[in-house]
Amino acid sequence: MIRDKEAGGMLGMPYEGNQIGESVEALKRAIMDNLYYRGARIPAVATRNDWYLAVAYTVRDRIMNRWIKSLDTIVKKDVRVVSYLSAEFLMGPHLVNNMINLGIYEQMKEATDQLGLDLEALIAQEEEPGLGNGGLGRLAACFMDSLATLEIKAIGYGVRYEFGIFDQEIRDGWQVEKTDKWLRLGNPWEIERPEISFEVNWGGHTESYHDREGKYRVRWIPQRVVKGVAYDTPLLGYKVNTVNLLRLWSAEAVESFDFEAFNVGDYYGAVDEKIISETISKVLYPNDEPAMGKVLRLAQQYFFVSCSLQDLIRFHLLSGNTLETFHDWNAIQLNDTHPSIAVAELMRLLVDEHLLDWDKAWHITRNTFAYTNHTLLPEALEKWPLPLFRQALPRHLEIIYEINQRFLEE
Repeated sequence: MIRDKEAGGMLGMPYEGNQIGESVEALKRAIMDNLYYRGARIPAVATRNDWYLAVAYTVRDRIMNRWIKSLDTIVKKDVRVVSYLSAEFLMGPHLVNNMINLGIYEQMKEATDQLGLDLEALIAQEEEPGLGNGGLGRLAACFMDSLATLEIKAIGYGVRYEFGIFDQEIRDGWQVEKTDKWLRLGNPWEIERPEISFEVNWGGHTESYHDREGKYRVRWIPQRVVKGVAYDTPLLGYKVNTVNLLRLWSAEAVESFDFEAFNVGDYYGAVDEKIISETISKVLYPNDEPAMGKVLRLAQQYFFVSCSLQDLIRFHLLSGNTLETFHDWNAIQLNDTHPSIAVAELMRLLVDEHLLDWDKAWHITRNTFAYTNHTLLPEALEKWPLPLFRQALPRHLEIIYEINQRFLEE
C-alpha cells in the first residue's frame, strides 16, 4: 500500500489535515485555503461574505466524514430509517449551530480573532434559510435536531423554496412585502445532486388494461411532467457522530428550452415550460385565494411528496431489499396535512409502477406512515375542491375512492 507520509494514511483517503483538524492553527489554515481555493479571493479584497463562506466551508468540511458514514448506514439499511415529510423546515442559522454541535466554537473564535475577523459579525452575515415561517417549521427542525442528537437515522424531505415567503418592511405605517432572496449569495451548507432527480406527473387521464397475467391495471397518462432535483444539507447532532440528511426538492422542466418555438421567433414560448415548472418551488405557501393559487399549492405538495417517496423506494431497492419489506425498514412521519397525499401516492407507486397487488400494497402503506395533526382549526387544514383534484391528480382520486369503498365494506 502506498501511504501519504504527511497525512499518515492511504492516498486518496481523508486525513487529519485542513479538512478535519480542529486545532486553532488547523482552522486558520483551512479558512485561508477556502478563501483562496474555493472563493478565489485574497484577504486584501475579501468581503465579509467571502470570509463567512470561508468559515462556513471550514466548518462543513469537519462534518463531511461523519455525514458520509451516516449516509452509508442509510443506504445499507442497517437500521430502520425515519423519514420526516414537511412543507416547512425552519432550521435557523447553520454556522453557529454546527460549531456548537462540533464543539469547536471556542477554537473558531480564537482562529478568527488571530486572523483579524469578528466571528459574531460573520455569524450575522448568514442568510437564514427561507424554508419555513412558523411553529410547524420550527417543530420540524427541532425533530430533526433531536433525531440526530439521539443518533436515530433520519431524512427530512421538503421543498427548496427559492424565495421563502417574504421580508417585511414598514413604510408609512403599512406592511410592505419584499421578496426574500435568501439564496442570492449562495448557500454553502447545501450540495446539489443533479444526478438524483425524479419525474412527477400532473393532470391528464388514466387508462385501464390487463397485464400478461390477466390482472387489472391502471396507467396514468399525464398532461405535464415536472422534474424534481435534490439538494442535500447535513444536519449534525450535538456532540455525536450522527449526521442526518435534509433533502429538499427544486422543480425544473424536463425540457427547459423549446428550440422549435425559438427558431420560429416564439422566444417567450421557448421558455414557457421552464417558467411553469420552476414556479412550483418558488415560494412557500402561495396565496390560495385565486383558483391558480390553489392549483399551485396542490402541485407544490404533491411534487415534493412524489419525489420523496420515489427516492425512498430507490434507497430501499439499492440496499438489495424487495418492496415487500419496505415498511420494515422505513417509517414515514407526515407533518400535518400538507404531505397527506403521500398515502395515495405510495399506493400508486406500489400498485401501478411496481405492480404489487392492492392488498399487499395497502398492508405496506398502513405500516409505513404515521401522521401528526397540529390544530383542529378548519382554515389550517388542507381541503381541495373535487373538480380541481380530479383534474390535477386523476389516478389519486381513483385510489382514494377505492380506499374509502374498502373501508366502508369493512
